[in-house]
Amino acid sequence: MFTCKKTYADIPFAHRQHRHDGHCAQIHGHNWSFTFTFGCEELDECGFVVDFGKLKPIKAWIDENLDHACVFNEDDPLLADILAINEASGCKVYQPYVVDLCSSEGIARHVFKVINPKVKDMTGGRAFLISVEVVEDSRNSATYEPDRS
Repeated sequence: MFTCKKTYADIPFAHRQHRHDGHCAQIHGHNWSFTFTFGCEELDECGFVVDFGKLKPIKAWIDENLDHACVFNEDDPLLADILAINEASGCKVYQPYVVDLCSSEGIARHVFKVINPKVKDMTGGRAFLISVEVVEDSRNSATYEPDRS
């Protein structure tokens, strides 16, 4: 198998981990990076796993959904109130984005599930996503890689 990686860095967004017993339960932000590892058995006509120049839809999805967003767990008990405050402000205090789990691990899994079908579509099913690594402020990271067995 051939592999390659593409990293998108310095994407600012916030999250709130309501289950945490420390400061992470508060809305707080990081500069995030995403490293996508792509794989294929057969290279394209240029000898690439993926053409990095044709990955603009991935960057566009990140910019549209996560850049300067605030990510929440779908089961956050305050989610409805938080969203109502955002709407009532009349100026959208933040851009909410709701996922199953807004930890680094959960975000990695969510992004994998969103981006892998896009990669397969862009390459006619030839290439696929192997993993997504999410980095918080260059100090902490988590990787999601599904079991392929």
